[in-house]
Amino acid sequence: MSILPIDTGRYGTKEMLDIFREQKKIDYQLDIEAAAALSQSEIGLFPASIAKDISRIAKSGKITAKRIKQLEAKSDHDTAALVEALAEKCNKKSRPWIHYGLTSNDLVDTSNSMQMRDAIKIIQPKVSKLSLILAKNAVKHRSVPAVGRTHGQHASIISFGLKFANWASEMSTHLERLDEIKKRVLICKTLGVVGTGSLMGKNALKVQERVAKKLSLYPAKVTTQIVPRERYAEYIFQLALLGATLEKIAIEIRNLQRTEIAEVSEHFKKGQMGSSAIPTKRNPIKSERISSLSKLLRSQISTSFENIPSWHERDLSNSANERFTLPMTSILLDEMLETMITVIENLQVDTKRVRENLHITKGQIFSEFVLEALIKKGIPRFKAYRDVQRVAFAAHKKGINFMDALGNDKVVSSALSDKEIKSIFVAENHLGASLTIIDNVNNHVRANTKKFS
Repeated sequence: MSILPIDTGRYGTKEMLDIFREQKKIDYQLDIEAAAALSQSEIGLFPASIAKDISRIAKSGKITAKRIKQLEAKSDHDTAALVEALAEKCNKKSRPWIHYGLTSNDLVDTSNSMQMRDAIKIIQPKVSKLSLILAKNAVKHRSVPAVGRTHGQHASIISFGLKFANWASEMSTHLERLDEIKKRVLICKTLGVVGTGSLMGKNALKVQERVAKKLSLYPAKVTTQIVPRERYAEYIFQLALLGATLEKIAIEIRNLQRTEIAEVSEHFKKGQMGSSAIPTKRNPIKSERISSLSKLLRSQISTSFENIPSWHERDLSNSANERFTLPMTSILLDEMLETMITVIENLQVDTKRVRENLHITKGQIFSEFVLEALIKKGIPRFKAYRDVQRVAFAAHKKGINFMDALGNDKVVSSALSDKEIKSIFVAENHLGASLTIIDNVNNHVRANTKKFS
């Protein structure tokens, strides 16, 4: 019976969901049993024939979630049930050596790392793709002057492409962050009950190094019975941080799609309905979905930080909730990335409206540049500031054009000629370093995403 939207297929891609399916988790743990047995035999702890038998059965596909549940019903211990199910299929000579020197969390924690490893493999190419799409849009709109807004108010002029460049750069940085956390997060732990490798003695570290290499993980430097939960907190934090950037983009799209602004809009496919009651509605539902899921994604951070303290060498206070937090964090972020890629790939930008919005304030968006022109004439900054403000406020109150008001003001017109005033009111002249910034970002993104494209 499906309960959560993840279970019903509403959210989550098949490739990401597959990583966290019940049988897949078991398969990861069986891979660990196989890698441990092979590694132990390689350094002479027991014969290679035994390791090969354990490995063959572990990778045979014969150990099922159904059988493990049957055994768990008796033992009330999922890892013990898995080991018992594996033993049922192995030769009698091999059975004593199954799970040798290991404890439950060697399987649990190392399989968590394998899940995170494969989740990052899915996430990184999508972050790369989104970064490239954003950079492409930045270049496309690099020469389009637009309203730059602060506090929800018109502030000054920007290149419309600069919005995309900011987002592209952050996505590129997230790629770097994901790479950087791998050595700290993707940890292989096979050091037994309290992290001493007690049964394997000095050979424990050699075994762990070999297992880690076989599983494309990093061997733990030191653990208790469990991998330090700071590692999981960092993984969840990084994914939530990435999700927050996606929400930042989503909120800007939602705002720019407001009827009063209408500079962008999400693609509205044939047959789509924006409202069950209002036929004319075209809502930014995908961006809103990203905002909604981001809230849930960020909430996982708190739980992951609560899991860092543990009694002595371990307790079970983290165990149950991690069955939620690690899959949910990975699946939600993947869904958000998929959604945002779709939004940006199909985003409709109304450049005509972008330019029209520059003039909503009847030229007052150029006030920064009027101030600059007066300062260059030798007028003290704060005197010039007050004069520009005085003219602007009066023009706004009377509903007249700011450029005309400046020309009619005796103080301003005594410092600036009509020609000089008129030359200020050309939006394309005020993009500053935007074009260079955009080109720099584009070049960096393309170089940074090569290995993921």
